[in-house]
Amino acid sequence: MAEITNIRPGFDMSPVVAGLIGASVLVVCVSVTVFVWTCCHQQTEKKHKNPPYKFIHMLKGISIYPETLSNKKKIIKVDYGEELRSPIASLTPGESKTSSPSSPEEDVMLGSLTFSVDYNFPKKALVVTIQEAHGLPVMDDQTQGSDPYIKMTILPDKRHRVKTRVLRKTLDPVFDETFTFYGIPYSQLQDLVLHFLVLSFDRFSRDDVIGEVMVPLAGVDPSTGKVQLTRDIIKRNIQKCISRGELQVSLSYQPVAQRMTVVVLKARHLPKMDITGLSGNPYVKVNVYYGRKRIAKKKTHVKKCTLNPVFNESFIYDIPTDLLPDISIEFLVIDFDRTTKNEVVGRLILGAHSVTASGAEHWREVCESPRKSVAKWHSLSEY
Repeated sequence: MAEITNIRPGFDMSPVVAGLIGASVLVVCVSVTVFVWTCCHQQTEKKHKNPPYKFIHMLKGISIYPETLSNKKKIIKVDYGEELRSPIASLTPGESKTSSPSSPEEDVMLGSLTFSVDYNFPKKALVVTIQEAHGLPVMDDQTQGSDPYIKMTILPDKRHRVKTRVLRKTLDPVFDETFTFYGIPYSQLQDLVLHFLVLSFDRFSRDDVIGEVMVPLAGVDPSTGKVQLTRDIIKRNIQKCISRGELQVSLSYQPVAQRMTVVVLKARHLPKMDITGLSGNPYVKVNVYYGRKRIAKKKTHVKKCTLNPVFNESFIYDIPTDLLPDISIEFLVIDFDRTTKNEVVGRLILGAHSVTASGAEHWREVCESPRKSVAKWHSLSEY
């Protein structure tokens, strides 16, 4: 009789393989536990910290206005809540540096400016030499000094704009810089006004305005030679600083989605900020404030060599309806300069801190006309 052999399946496993499987199972269990704990912790934090606003920036598009924005567009969520000193605060009546008239005592404390005016008849050129300033006020509390420089403009056309170099840590700067403006007939001198703006350079924020000097050439006769003048520096009058160009923006609020759409459309008649007189490279920086706190900042692309740029770029903000009275949107038109510091051309503020009648009217119309895109032109003010 044939011997029957008992055959068993080979389920024997080596100790190494068994150890690897056990370790893998342990790692998976620990990972799942950590993941579940992290999710629960994040949900708990969201319940305790749920800010009333979010910011969403849409990718730049082309010809997005007046068409409605599609939900298919890609969006990027950006963090918010940055606590910064709001430049809007300088526009309030109690804190404004430029809006309120100054007393004669305050004017005297701003110092004086010495310069000369001459005319080159063969070249039909006006020659202005900015010589020195004396008794400037302290603008930097840490160094107890200032870093002054001067911007000069010929009014009313504002076609000629120049500025001196910055002199560090001095209240009595000696510039001794000469600027020649060609193509100005002598017969037109009586209609021109020299505007000197005295500033103190600030590396970490916008430059401080010390004051200004306005000199009508109607009472100056450089026909017989150079005329030297000394004038007191007075507090800047914002009313005289006009013709910064215009900016067109569109706003639309969706009450159901609680979303504000801001479209930077175009600008026109921007001044030439380059000393060489060439066209600028403008872009627009958009800052959103909740009260005095900046919660978002974004900017458009730079438009090369144009004073009438077309942007057509949109920005979207999730804002609850009850927070609209505390929201302000600041538009800064800036001239990009690759070699020196970018210069602000002008500013527009819409919302809670709007200082112009047109800006307040635009914001009111947006809030009272939900789901409607309201586009308007606004004159830019000094920054």
